[in-house]
Amino acid sequence: MNNLSTEDKDRIIEMAWEDRTPFEAIDFQFGMRETEVIKLMRNTLKLSSFKLWRKRVNTGTSIKHLKKRNADITRFKCSRQRSISNNKISKR
Repeated sequence: MNNLSTEDKDRIIEMAWEDRTPFEAIDFQFGMRETEVIKLMRNTLKLSSFKLWRKRVNTGTSIKHLKKRNADITRFKCSRQRSISNNKISKR
């Protein structure tokens, strides 16, 4: 986690806030497991923001875990993701 650039950390936080981006996508792109993402969020966000994020991740509306997703969804990137800069998987 310490060897990540500021841009990578910002992108991970952005992906973590997105409801449709599962933790598996963050792991695939940055090699950070869910527990590491939680540590990054805890150390970076204000306490109130972190609590709000954790509450949101653990609700039924979030699909941050692939197990909670509809089986019909076979991809983890948004169709608009190509326009996001600094995204290593958008060129595939």
